Amino acid sequence: MEDCIFCKIVEGKIPSEKVYEDDEVLAFKDINPAAPIHILVIPKKHISMLTDLKESDELLIGKIYTTINKIAKEQGFEEQGFRVIANCGKDSGQEVMHIHFHILGGKKLGAKIVG
Repeated sequence: MEDCIFCKIVEGKIPSEKVYEDDEVLAFKDINPAAPIHILVIPKKHISMLTDLKESDELLIGKIYTTINKIAKEQGFEEQGFRVIANCGKDSGQEVMHIHFHILGGKKLGAKIVG
């Protein structure tokens, strides 16, 4: 999509601090981190939100989760633990309509998730 900020990051039109990239997945540091470790993991293919996933996307989503594990190991926070969050739709707080997964870590995260 032409106006999607994450698509522009994938295309290199907007810079990002990349931590992982392959043909299908990109991971980069969030510019407004909510924790000491805050990495966004996105498919390069534009999918607006979780409810837009198709059966044909199953391998891609599986790959995203194995990539998250790889990032945690490579970045050195695998053993301390981390949280993965995927918001779906505006009421959930999804601000960019391109499916993305937040990796949060680097401190003890509270158990309370919902306000």
